[in-house]
Amino acid sequence: MQLSAPPYEERLTAPRSWWLISVLVGVSLALVLLMFGTLPMLGGLAGGTAVAAVVTSAYGSVRIRVVGDALIAGEARVPVSALGESEVLDAQEALAWRTYKADVRAFLLLRSYIPTALRVEVTDPEDPTPYLYLSTREPERLAQALRTAKAAARDGS
Repeated sequence: MQLSAPPYEERLTAPRSWWLISVLVGVSLALVLLMFGTLPMLGGLAGGTAVAAVVTSAYGSVRIRVVGDALIAGEARVPVSALGESEVLDAQEALAWRTYKADVRAFLLLRSYIPTALRVEVTDPEDPTPYLYLSTREPERLAQALRTAKAAARDGS
């Protein structure tokens, strides 16, 4: 039996400039420790860079996937049957939904370095969450994957 690839998978990786900042954190720590000698300076360079890189990697390791009949976004797992309409948000509209249009009950998967997003209504009456806001580089593709998964779940039942 061959497993098929999920219809949608995206990793919200941190931008390249954040990796440069990780190196600069290491350099900064090395400069602070320079007065204690060469060995502490090198330890500060290696340790500071490593810690900053781990933090950057962890922040950029969140994934959005549509697998089978579920949307998995970060730690949230929502069956597609509980989702309503999807709205593709351009950069300006995404900013509005991150700020003054935001509902405190909504699930927000925000990444400030990703300008576009997808807003998905939650139609489950048992769930107090009104919508999901998902930062994504490919909102049209994610919306299509959700429509496909919903149609497959409807046809399968």
